[in-house]
Amino acid sequence: MELKKFIKVKEALDKKEGQVSLRGWVYRQRAQKDLVFITIRDESGIVQAVVDSSKVSEKVFEDAKKLTMESSFKLTGKLRKEERSPQGYEVDVVDLEIVQIAENYPISKDFSEEFLLDVRHLWLRSRKMTSILKIRSTVFKAIHDFFRKKDFYEYHSPILQSVQCEGGSSLFKVDYFEKPGVFLAQTWQLYAEPAIFSLGKIYTISPSFRAEKSKTTRHLTEYWHAEMEGAWITFEELQDYGEQLIKSVIKEVLDKNKEDLIILKRDTKILESSLKIPFVRMTYDDALKVLKEKFDFEISWGKDLRTIEEDKLSSLYETFVIVTRYPKVVKAFYMKEDPENKDVVLGFDCIAPEGYGEIIGASQRESDLNKLISKLKEQGEDASQYKFYLDTRRYGSVPHSGFGMGVERLLSFIVGAQTIKDTIPFPRTMVRYKP
Repeated sequence: MELKKFIKVKEALDKKEGQVSLRGWVYRQRAQKDLVFITIRDESGIVQAVVDSSKVSEKVFEDAKKLTMESSFKLTGKLRKEERSPQGYEVDVVDLEIVQIAENYPISKDFSEEFLLDVRHLWLRSRKMTSILKIRSTVFKAIHDFFRKKDFYEYHSPILQSVQCEGGSSLFKVDYFEKPGVFLAQTWQLYAEPAIFSLGKIYTISPSFRAEKSKTTRHLTEYWHAEMEGAWITFEELQDYGEQLIKSVIKEVLDKNKEDLIILKRDTKILESSLKIPFVRMTYDDALKVLKEKFDFEISWGKDLRTIEEDKLSSLYETFVIVTRYPKVVKAFYMKEDPENKDVVLGFDCIAPEGYGEIIGASQRESDLNKLISKLKEQGEDASQYKFYLDTRRYGSVPHSGFGMGVERLLSFIVGAQTIKDTIPFPRTMVRYKP
């Protein structure tokens, strides 16, 4: 095939008529006596091409018949309007070149979750996964844009860490030159807080690792964590940052990925409502009252909200729910006690609508050195191992706050995923570490 200017399928459909040259993969192929119908796929979309034996050379027609699902090829033809086509257009092929004939494609009838995870390297080509991955890319860009517009600096902390932040039972231990006490990061937080005394406001998007023995549709052992930390940020301002970030991301997806949301059959009404309606904010105590009144749930004060309780709470609203001031007995050592109530902390969880669970975990950080040491000892930790962290309270401690947002959790809500495993290219879970 002579040198041509190839364009994307979407560019061709936007062009609406005229000669086009496309390259991609066979999405579908159907051969008749004198006609071959080929749906060509690239990253931008699909369109049907028609190879008519009376209008092309014998070689082109025979090559068209050879094409199998996922074979790669190039074509040139004339784009015309065709109302019977799902895209509204077809391409009448005048020339075609095979790049590679694919072997018998394994994804045909078995669409079970486990099988599709086994062939994840191929399932990424599906229209569903292509659309999710496009939206994922938009989400990451939107997070970066949000924080940079708010004058945050991007900052990176180590993945290999020597102290734990979220609980020793969920740590992945690493064989680090036979040295004990090295783990994969659960969060950047303990290594991020020192940087606020230099940069003021910082953020990151990086992998985090949790060795939680969970097989739910919401858990990954390796996930992407959007985290922020800022000097002088109050608890109320922190809630505003969380709400603004989520709304900013959703708006960007609605603006940039309308076609992908259509492919995924995502009802966007709840997404649009989340932009228009202020997030519901309530205390832990208020949440217990609501759960009692609406669902007759009897929850002992001091117990954390479980998945079932978060889901019931979220079902009452068309937007996110921010639950504040949890009992300190169920929260981490670094969360600041509420000056007005020593039994609770200035922390919050942000819960998504439609039962997608906790998206953000946040708090104002404890700035009192003695309280931090006391809390570490209460939890059975050796405070001397946290010397570098405690030094931040010895030399110019200031009020500061931060949060972590599970990117795949938010993405699950945005795309309406049935499982969080669909929101990441190669999911890692308690039972799956390959391909």
